[in-house]
Formats: sequence, structure tokens, C-alpha cells
Amino acid sequence: MINADRLKKNWSLVASHGEQVPLYFYSTLFLTHPEVRDMFPMNMASQRDKLVAALGTVISNVDTIERVVPHLQQLGRDHRKFGALRDHYPAVGQALLATLEHFSGPHWTPAIASDWSAAYDLVAQTMADAADEAAHRAPAWWDAEVVAHDRRDLDTAVITIATSPRLDYLPGQSVTLCTNWRPRVWRYYTPANAPRADGTIDLHVRAVDGGQVSTALVTLVQPGDAIRVGPAVGTGLVMRREAAPRPIVMLAGGTGLAPMKALVEQVAAAPRPVALYWGSRAASGLYDLDGMRSMAAEYDWLDFAPCADEDLFGRGVPSGSPAELALAHRRCTGAEIYLCGPTGMVEASHKLLVDSGVPAGAIHYESLGE
Repeated sequence: MINADRLKKNWSLVASHGEQVPLYFYSTLFLTHPEVRDMFPMNMASQRDKLVAALGTVISNVDTIERVVPHLQQLGRDHRKFGALRDHYPAVGQALLATLEHFSGPHWTPAIASDWSAAYDLVAQTMADAADEAAHRAPAWWDAEVVAHDRRDLDTAVITIATSPRLDYLPGQSVTLCTNWRPRVWRYYTPANAPRADGTIDLHVRAVDGGQVSTALVTLVQPGDAIRVGPAVGTGLVMRREAAPRPIVMLAGGTGLAPMKALVEQVAAAPRPVALYWGSRAASGLYDLDGMRSMAAEYDWLDFAPCADEDLFGRGVPSGSPAELALAHRRCTGAEIYLCGPTGMVEASHKLLVDSGVPAGAIHYESLGE
């Protein structure tokens, strides 16, 4: 039986060594099992961060492991796109135990080694079983072709892709993308449309500083290029089924507009009142303003309200954040609220809503990381 307190204390000791921990782990893994190196990107900086975050999540919940089982199962399914097989898990476990022993120093004991081995075996078993089950239902990835690339401004593009075979997803879910311009580097993007009969998917992409995939998608990718797409993931923004459907408030920042457009298309099948507030730091960043105004004109149940911190180009939008305006307009009482945008915007909006009396359970957002 795993001693949760002992494991947490040991992880705290190991994690105090910071970046040295993932560096040592991956160095050990690649030296002892060089055949797995091609599964990882050339630049490992982001991957190292993911390792520490994943370990921290598991260890912090080790005494209530059932809470992270869905997360582990999703990781297992998602790792199929990297080519991860059940046979790879023992190699990772060996490198992990070697790393933990190294940074534990004299505090490493047979009891702690047994705890870690048992915890890893549980994680590996859960991930591998989920991956095996998923292999019977869907591909590890989908090949896609870029069929349209609309550069809206210097940093933003709307890209339309067609997958083969068809990729099924729910409005509000996300997919990961990998392009030949940045091999083996995957990033999350959320379809900006509900599933279509022709299987095409719109993606809203904004190039960010240091963003390998986003920069390539905005500046380098062209129609006809091939892209690899991972399976749909996430439940945070998937619309809830309600016995008595309530009004909906959508708060979007930047390209966080994408899932809101998909959800609006979903609501169109069974309309109810929707208020969509879309904000940007500057009005010039509202890259789909004309399209959203056209959508609002088509649906009489949709109230669209753009906003910006400042209106440098006189686009006629009010100042303020989406959450501030929604609260000022008294839209949030009794509504289901869907929230998407940059991390800082989501965190600030969530706090503002809760502090204003909105029940936390009525606020829905996704947290997938990079």
C-alpha cells in the first residue's frame, strides 16, 4: 500500500531542485533508451515543464487517486499520437526512479522506492489501458489538409482544415495540432464551428511570442499544406444538458472567440437567449468583428457585444472587459457562463464573477495547458 504522506514529502524534496529534475530524467531516458528520442521535439523546454506539472498533479492527489484517473486516461489516449506504446512505459519508469533516487540523496529508502514504484505502476497501467481501449475506436491522429488560410492581421489567421478520416468532436472541445514546420511539437486549438457535413474545421490562431506552432500556422502554413491533428479532448466548455435550459452568457478574449462560435452554432439547433461578450486589449484585435455582427443579425436570440480596453481605430466598441460589461448589464444572474481566453483574462474574470456573487458552479472554462 502506498504511503501518501511519505510520497508527498519525498516529491517536495525532489521538486525543490527545480529544472535539474526534468533535465536529469530526460537525459537518463535518452541515454538508456535512445530509441524513444524521436518521439520528442528537438526543443525540450516545454516538455520538461509538462513532466513536473504532471508529476505534481498525480502526487498531490495520490491519496485520492480516483480524482485523477480521468486525467490519466486522457493522457494515455493523447500519448498515442506520439507513438507511445505499452512497452515504452517500463523505460520511463526506470528513468523516473533513477531520477528520484538521485535527487533524494540520503533520504532515499527501500520504502520510498516501493511507494514510487507502486504509484508509477498504477499511473502506467491506467494510461496504457486507456490507450489500448481508444485504439479500437479511433486513429491515434488524423492527417489534415489546409484548405484555406485567411490572414486577418499581422498576428492572427483563420485556418480551415479538412481531416481524413472525418474527426468527430463536440462544440467546445479542443484538438492538438502538429505541422511539418515544427515536427513533434503539439499545441491545443479549439474548432470555431460545430461539426459540419463536409468535415471541415475552422481554427483561430494568434501568433504569440516564442510560440513555435502558432507562429508557423500564422506566417508559414499555406493552403495545400499537411497538418497532423490529435483527438478531441476536454469537457470544460462542452454545453451542459439542463432540465430547464437557462440563458447563456459567453465571455471571450482574443481567439477565445473560437469555441464560442462553435457553441452558438450548437444553440442554433434549439435556440435560447445568448449574450456573447468578446474583448481585446485594443479594438484592432477584434479580428472577426464583421463576421460576428453578421452572425448576430442572423440569430435574433444572440446578443453580441464587442469591447476593448482601448479603441485606437475608432471601431465603435465600448471600453471594459467582457466580464465587467456582462455584470454591468446584469446578464449573469441565473445564467450559465462560458469563459475562454488568455489565462490571465480567464483567472481575472472568474474572480470578478465569483466576487460579484455568481455561483462558481455556473462558470465553465477549460484548462488543458499547452
